[in-house]
Amino acid sequence: MHSSTSSFKREIPSLPWRGITVTVAVGVLVAVAAWEVYCRSLGYEPTLNDTDDLWAEARRHVEPESVVIIGDSRAWFDSDLDELERGLGRRPVQLALPGAGPYPVLEDLASEERFHGTVICSVVPGLFFAPAGPPMQRPSGAVKRFHGQTWAQRISHQISVPIERSFAFLKQEDLTMAALLLELPIPDRPNAQVPPRTPPYFCSIDRERRARMFEQAARPGPLQEKIKGRWLRLFTPPPPPSFVPPDIFAANVKEAIEARFKNTKAAIEKLRARGGKIVFVRFPMTGPLKEHEDKFTPRAQTWEPLLQATGTPGIYFEDFPELLSFNCPEWSHLSAGDSVEFTKRLVPHLRKALQL
Repeated sequence: MHSSTSSFKREIPSLPWRGITVTVAVGVLVAVAAWEVYCRSLGYEPTLNDTDDLWAEARRHVEPESVVIIGDSRAWFDSDLDELERGLGRRPVQLALPGAGPYPVLEDLASEERFHGTVICSVVPGLFFAPAGPPMQRPSGAVKRFHGQTWAQRISHQISVPIERSFAFLKQEDLTMAALLLELPIPDRPNAQVPPRTPPYFCSIDRERRARMFEQAARPGPLQEKIKGRWLRLFTPPPPPSFVPPDIFAANVKEAIEARFKNTKAAIEKLRARGGKIVFVRFPMTGPLKEHEDKFTPRAQTWEPLLQATGTPGIYFEDFPELLSFNCPEWSHLSAGDSVEFTKRLVPHLRKALQL
């Protein structure tokens, strides 16, 4: 009996394959070019994506006596590395992450026995004290990638860098199919609440992970209004789950906050035991977002207890006229130009707090 496959013969049809190949290639190039032009018309520019691989690359530059910036996107946008290097004598390593609390990164640095440098830690209470969710997942994932990054992932990152610098449409958080589908105007429904959307990509990022606000976001316009429209909902605490009694929920929240105080203090003590230093910084926010944060995370219940519990010096922008005079165009971050001037004015306060 003959095999059912051995006697089967396929013939390649006689078609103009060269012409078909050229047509497909031209079609792809035209489609890519059209998508690139459209994305640039929306305000996007070629820049690096802030991936875990880019963070891991920066993390590998941390040396025993490095100055390291950790925390949220305000430290990411508002810290100028050139001014900090001039004022502190060392070029900082930028490890702050957007929408992230600093604890996982602080714990990682404190656990590295060889590190005894200086940590500049940004504090946004809503992110700092978040017990779980994205504020903890993002930095935890970055730390995990640093410790477990494979050579294949490193090589893939090296290949992606020049490509991301060339095309505006390569934005992993905004312009993928999944991200675009989330932009559909779906209203809240009973038992199905639509989660708040994060702001669109509105900064350029270089190889050192320096973030600089796009000019389109720094000036009044559709992009700036879109960003503003998302901050308040993102910074509003979610309602307690209906299936948990209010007293139990409140007790759980209190326990989680107390655990964050305790764990943060332990990490700082471990760092100090090796001669390391740390300073907390409250970077500027303005407009309705400042009113919102002052209401839900008042200074007396967050910032002051944190400094007291950890014995750590802190710099709160409201305490100094020269730091208070800045305006955040979209309420939460400084423009590229203002970030340089703000950092220049911040340096003397950092030197005093760190006793340099």
